[in-house]
Amino acid sequence: MTEKWTKAWHEVVRPLIQRPYQVQVAALCLRSTPKGQEVLLITSRGTGRWIVPKGWHIAGMNGAEAAVQEAWEEAGVKTAGYDPEPVGQYRYDKKLFAGVSQPVRANVYRIDVAALSDDYPEAGQRERRWISTKEAANLVREPQLQALLRHL
Repeated sequence: MTEKWTKAWHEVVRPLIQRPYQVQVAALCLRSTPKGQEVLLITSRGTGRWIVPKGWHIAGMNGAEAAVQEAWEEAGVKTAGYDPEPVGQYRYDKKLFAGVSQPVRANVYRIDVAALSDDYPEAGQRERRWISTKEAANLVREPQLQALLRHL
């Protein structure tokens, strides 16, 4: 390749083809029961598939605090505590408009759940379900999230 072509590839063509990952925060909401640990899954608003609460970073909050906020808004989670460091991450393609997708890396934060509220910002827009971590791994689509759930 010529130097001009190499420069054009790295500065123009490659960024169009290989979009960089955007970073989100995800809430791994857990509770202990006599039968073992359960995770809270919710449905996405667009497709209705099973996911964990997640969203974009929030100005003025660190990743864990933003994950706690997303868990509240999307699932009505009242937090008993949370891990300030991510317990893992997973990647997926977020569908945007007209078939365009954005690669996303979601940093996953553990949240211990004290209770669930019936009155929260996205109540009525999603289903939510407590389920064993093993069963949850079979319901979510993202392979790295499946692996994280299987190793809890």
